[in-house]
Amino acid sequence: MASSPASPPTAMGTREWLLLLVLSLLWGGSFFFAKIAVTEWPPLAVVLARVALAAAVLHVAVRALGLTMAVGGRMWLAFFGMGLLNNLIPFGLIFWGQTQIGAGLAAILNATTPVFGVVVAHFFGSNEKATPLKITGVLAGVVGVAILMGPDVISGLGNALLPQLACLAAALSYGFAGLYGRRFRELPPLVTATGQLSATTVMTVPLVLLLAPPWLLPFPSRAAIGALVGLALLSTALAYVIFFQIMRRAGGSNAMLVTFLVPVSAILLGVGLLGEALLPRHFLGMAAIFLGLALIDGRLFRRRKGAHPQESRI
Repeated sequence: MASSPASPPTAMGTREWLLLLVLSLLWGGSFFFAKIAVTEWPPLAVVLARVALAAAVLHVAVRALGLTMAVGGRMWLAFFGMGLLNNLIPFGLIFWGQTQIGAGLAAILNATTPVFGVVVAHFFGSNEKATPLKITGVLAGVVGVAILMGPDVISGLGNALLPQLACLAAALSYGFAGLYGRRFRELPPLVTATGQLSATTVMTVPLVLLLAPPWLLPFPSRAAIGALVGLALLSTALAYVIFFQIMRRAGGSNAMLVTFLVPVSAILLGVGLLGEALLPRHFLGMAAIFLGLALIDGRLFRRRKGAHPQESRI
């Protein structure tokens, strides 16, 4: 199946913002699950467990809903491209990075994804050009994440250069995935998620056999098994169905905004489930992030401009 020309993305509506919030909760948990898993298994083995289990569950869901994976050779080839850009490369790099740097620093580096997404869409896309408002919003979001994570995280930027570059390379890969994913707009999100995870599984198996043979791995503890299941079912299978739904309706750049909300979700989960306290910088950081999201969305700006049309005349 040949990809059709990309149509202009739909603006982010209430449904898309709610889906983005849910997605941020699911992907916020992935940092927690991954941190547990990589203490017992090497990163590539964790990647394989994540994508293989998620793909198996989604294949069952596809059959149960009467959908089909018979989408043609060209689309399956595209699934392999998406699996490489959106799963194998970034998952492997982030998991490896988390073996050497803290989760907070990994999160702030991962939050540069919308920056790369806007840049990639501007230079390589045709209908998601960067505007001054969107660029300002992206920068405000990055600043907000930096404030949210605190000075200790920022001070760690000078250490462990290679793991940090790996996380930045993962964010760049996500940026290209956001653009590449436009070709799947005609497919149901469940089919797209299943296809790219299946393709990733096929690509990862030989790497694991070569670099992390399963027969040499220790049997995981209950905590690690729980982390792998949560990583696969919640942070991958369910999360990708939601992700491709957002991408289908609102475009790749908007879907990538979730990385700004992931640190916010992680902190709010800590407050709600672990009784952690909110500090003044948390409120300041969240305010900057929400301002960035509002600027990128542009709706308030457009409404004000529409309410005072004479102000736009020069």
